Amino acid sequence: MKISKQFNNYRRAIVATIMITCVVVILLFTFSRNAETASNKSPKAKWKILHIMSYHAPWKWTDDQLIGFKDALKGLDVEYKVFQMDTKRKSSAKWKETVGKKARELIDTWKPDLVYTNDDNAQEYVVKYYVNSDTPFVFSGVNADPKTYEFVGSKNVTGVLEQEHFVESVELLKIIAPDVKKIAIIIDEGPTWPAVVNRMKQKLHQLPNVEFVSWDVISTFEEYKQKIENYQGEVDAIGLLGIFTYKDQNDNNVPYTDVLKWTAENSKLPDFSFWKDRIMYGTLCTVTVSGYEQGLSAGKIARGILLEARSPSSYPMVPTVKGEAVISLARANKLNIKIKSGILLTAEIIERFSWEK
Repeated sequence: MKISKQFNNYRRAIVATIMITCVVVILLFTFSRNAETASNKSPKAKWKILHIMSYHAPWKWTDDQLIGFKDALKGLDVEYKVFQMDTKRKSSAKWKETVGKKARELIDTWKPDLVYTNDDNAQEYVVKYYVNSDTPFVFSGVNADPKTYEFVGSKNVTGVLEQEHFVESVELLKIIAPDVKKIAIIIDEGPTWPAVVNRMKQKLHQLPNVEFVSWDVISTFEEYKQKIENYQGEVDAIGLLGIFTYKDQNDNNVPYTDVLKWTAENSKLPDFSFWKDRIMYGTLCTVTVSGYEQGLSAGKIARGILLEARSPSSYPMVPTVKGEAVISLARANKLNIKIKSGILLTAEIIERFSWEK
């Protein structure tokens, strides 16, 4: 009996040891798996993001997009590198090809985790070369149809479209200057504008009380000045669309700020555009596309791609919808236009020309 009792105790001890060992093994295995999963889900210590500007800085439109993008990624440890293509001040095809190649070389050597590009030239001369590659690209400020760059259906490219508030801007102009009935649109030779013009023309039926008498594509600053002079007395207002690639006598691009200053000092016609920076340099009014909203929306997409491992293709390519009225009180005063206080209270007011500050 004593031997049997000892044996039973010994057997129970062995069984207990085996059970404890099994529990320990299971716990260790579970802990290891959880640690591995947590490691896989945890964000990188630092993300490398390359920002390729089609244009240059400082420039409010470009700067606001980058500010919005960074705000959407607050809290993440990000190393930013910025590449400026500078294609507004240097618009020749040779320059665009050269600077586009340099941007692609930077992508290939620096190997960013994500590339943020804005405006159309960066898409044409950089991003379209990486469609369906492993590097994710997020864009903003794109005017052209994404099909132009073969982005539709790609696995690695998405972003935010820029679509102007055309009807709203003309309606604001009509509130400020009710007698406007005939409008001329001015365009430079930049590649951005054909898509913009096409969208504008598709919405003309929403402005039945306004006639758009011309859509003039201009190549030189002298031609521009002659057109403005000819418009005086022939039309009631001007839409300033493209004003960046006008050449001077030495075949250099005239800064758009100089174009706008000359216009404010020499034209007696109210004018409108679609971007706030134009109003700061003398154009009368706009319902502006918000560069900050463009960048913020793009940044939210980038955050989802980096933190949640979402595919860029899961994000639709759509425009931002928020616009804001901006009025140059300085230009209104120069044109002897009295703006009702109710309108001034609902818009951002630019009180002085930028060159007066």
